[in-house]
Amino acid sequence: QVQLVESGGGLVQAGGSLRLSCAASGRTFSNYGMGWFRQAPGKEREFVAAINWNAGSTRYSDSVKGRFTISRDNAKNTVYLQMNSLKPEDTAVYYCAADRTLRTIASVPATYYNYWGQGTQVTVSS
Repeated sequence: QVQLVESGGGLVQAGGSLRLSCAASGRTFSNYGMGWFRQAPGKEREFVAAINWNAGSTRYSDSVKGRFTISRDNAKNTVYLQMNSLKPEDTAVYYCAADRTLRTIASVPATYYNYWGQGTQVTVSS
């Protein structure tokens, strides 16, 4: 059994920053791909960022590229999402996900991920 727990969400003004954390328990995720997705009210869940823990490959959606940075600490089995220059359109529930298959490139499709957290709310005010 694998558990993913997100934290660090909250309310922030436009232009501000937040850092989300996702802690994995139950298994060692040092060689697992990790990703962040988000879902705004009335919208489909969308890809945000991903990292391949073996190769250090990272991928970002066009909407967050240059503003968000994904990183990981293998010793802590934790992945982070540093969010800078936040915009109101970034408001969503953010989900952490883990891909148990060892891959060369960070994965974008949600179908590649096997485990999901419960999400953390990020609200960006104008």
